[in-house]
Amino acid sequence: MKRYVDGARGGLGRLLGTEEQVRRLQEELAEERRRVERLREQNQRLKRRARRSGRGGGGREVGGVRFGDFGRLEPISREFGLDRGRPIDRYYIEGFLARHAEDIRGRVLEIKDSAFTRKYGGDRVSVSDVLDVDESNRRATIVADLTRGDDAPSDAFDCIICTQTLHFIYDMSSAVRTLGRILKPGGILLATFPGIGQTSCEHLDERYCWALSSLAARQLFEEAFPGANVEIEAHGNVLAAVAFLEGLAVRELRKEELDHHDPDYELLVTLRAVKGEVGS
Repeated sequence: MKRYVDGARGGLGRLLGTEEQVRRLQEELAEERRRVERLREQNQRLKRRARRSGRGGGGREVGGVRFGDFGRLEPISREFGLDRGRPIDRYYIEGFLARHAEDIRGRVLEIKDSAFTRKYGGDRVSVSDVLDVDESNRRATIVADLTRGDDAPSDAFDCIICTQTLHFIYDMSSAVRTLGRILKPGGILLATFPGIGQTSCEHLDERYCWALSSLAARQLFEEAFPGANVEIEAHGNVLAAVAFLEGLAVRELRKEELDHHDPDYELLVTLRAVKGEVGS
C-alpha cells in the first residue's frame, strides 16, 4: 500500500511539477496581473489627457459635449453680429484690404459706396467712382448691371474694390468678365466672398445666390482673367465659423482665435487679381 501511495504522489508531482516550480509560476502570474493593471491605468491617463487637449475623437466622448449658450434653435443674432459689434467676416475683409492698401490708387471703383476707398486709399486715390445697379443710390457715379456692364467704361480703373458683392448675382461669371473688362491693363481687383455663414437675413433684406470655396473662386477668375496673376486666400477656423453662424461679434473672440487658419473651414475667401498687360 505504501508503495502505491508513494507512486501516486510521484506521478502527481511529475504532473504538477515541484512546489518550487508552482511557486514561481504563481509569482509570474501575479507579476503579469500587475503589469496588465499598470497598462490599464496608463491607457486611462492617456485618454484623459487626449480629452483635455482636444484630441481623440474631438476631445469629448460621444454624448459628452455641452453646448452651453449654443444649445438652442435660434441664433444669438440674425444680423451677422451687426447688432453686437463688428461682424466677424468684417475682421478678415478689413485685414485683407489693409494688407493691400498700396494697391488702392489712381482711379478706383467700389460697389455701392466708397467707404473702403476712402479708408484705405487716402491721397493715393485720384478719382473715386461708385457703381450700383440701383439708380436711386445718390453716391453712385456709374449706374450699371455688372452682368451686362453696358454703361461701365472698358480699361478704365486702376483698382476695383468688390467686397461681399458677387454672391448676390446669379450670373456671377458674366459679372466677373465685366470686372476684367473695365480694369486697366495692370489694374488690380480686390474681392471677397462668403464661405461658411448665414445665407440670408430678412431684416436686412439680403439673400445670397452663392457661397464660394477658394477652389471655386480660383477656377472662376482664372477663366475670366486669362494671363492674370490671381492670388486666393481663405480665412477662418471652426470656432470662428460657429461664432459667425451664431451672430457673435469680433470683440467676443480673442485675436489668436480669429487669426488661426484651418483650411477645412473657409469662413471668408479673398482674391487679388492683376489684369494682364496688353500683348502679355
